[in-house]
Amino acid sequence: MTNPRILVLTTQIPIRWGDMDAYGHVNNTIYFRYMEQARVEFLEQIGCTLTPRGQAPVIINASCTFLIPINYPGVVEVRMFCGHPGRSSVQTHYEIRRQGDDTLYATGDAKIVWMDVATGKSVPIPESMRAALPA
Repeated sequence: MTNPRILVLTTQIPIRWGDMDAYGHVNNTIYFRYMEQARVEFLEQIGCTLTPRGQAPVIINASCTFLIPINYPGVVEVRMFCGHPGRSSVQTHYEIRRQGDDTLYATGDAKIVWMDVATGKSVPIPESMRAALPA
């Protein structure tokens, strides 16, 4: 059985002139920034303090599939989905569109793992965070 994805956040991010590359479209690295912004907004929304001490969420892998180039000007809409959490991790998925356009421009994935900052080892997702994740 597959792990279903549940929509947990939709955010809009302005496309900046500096996001473009020499080909006149948003540089591939910026898509990861768009996904990161959505992820940070979601983690803050569920009460996660993003500090480099104690226990903190980290990304252990990330990917992006570029479907259609995005150009300046405009606003991107990033939809973030979560799978069901495991002991110490949760898989996230992203859909990137232009605001007001249902066309899918890119998709992405990232696995979030909670870790002990001092040891660098994974730890169980804190109960307060787990309660805010899809059941």
